[in-house]
Amino acid sequence: MAEESGGLVIKPMDQFRVEALFGGDIAWYTPTNVTLWMALTVLAATALMVFGARGRALVPSRAQSAAEMTYGFIYKMVEDVAGHDAVRFFPYIFTLFMFVLFANLLGLIPFAFTTTSHIAVTAVLAFAVFFTVTALGFILHGTKFLKLFWVDSAPLALRPVLALIEVISYCVRPVSHSIRLAGAMMAGHAVAKVFASFAAALGAFFFVPILAVTALYALELLVAVIQAYVFTILTCVYLKDALHPAH
Repeated sequence: MAEESGGLVIKPMDQFRVEALFGGDIAWYTPTNVTLWMALTVLAATALMVFGARGRALVPSRAQSAAEMTYGFIYKMVEDVAGHDAVRFFPYIFTLFMFVLFANLLGLIPFAFTTTSHIAVTAVLAFAVFFTVTALGFILHGTKFLKLFWVDSAPLALRPVLALIEVISYCVRPVSHSIRLAGAMMAGHAVAKVFASFAAALGAFFFVPILAVTALYALELLVAVIQAYVFTILTCVYLKDALHPAH
């Protein structure tokens, strides 16, 4: 937010600007606010799973309960959605969930940086899933993996058209997978910044936008968890297609 020519100028997108930690130009090796908060995300997730669960007490602490419940929840998700044979890929899926979840939650801290609001970050995660499950499908089934795109139950004349639609839909997966997460996080933070900026402009009625931001913050907390869940369950769905490609 800034004052220009007596008017209020709000710049909600400035919070997503990538900046070098120590000033200067940004190169591929330059530490930035993105790399800093990604590192903090990894440390936070590791701290929960390593230090929270290391006690293995009969009456678990809050940290141990959170670690065990998260572990059990994702394990059951993988088993229920992708099948028991997908459990061998549980470490990868669980790591994805923890990274997205903590990146979303840490981004809610005032003056923090939400790494999952950048399409560059979410696209890397989404394309990693896409290439992994595609390679897995061909490795396990060879050309039979292409059955995923062939709808046997449809009339023969429509099958080539449906196959083309299925191929396009499959190739668009990483795009929708990444944009959904980045868009949700960016939109919520931008709206919160707009409402917060109004507080300084409304004078005695500053409490109105503050109440709105408080309500929006609670919604953002819910969205942060839901988006991590959605990203993970879609990964499980894509994994199921790779393991069981028959349409």
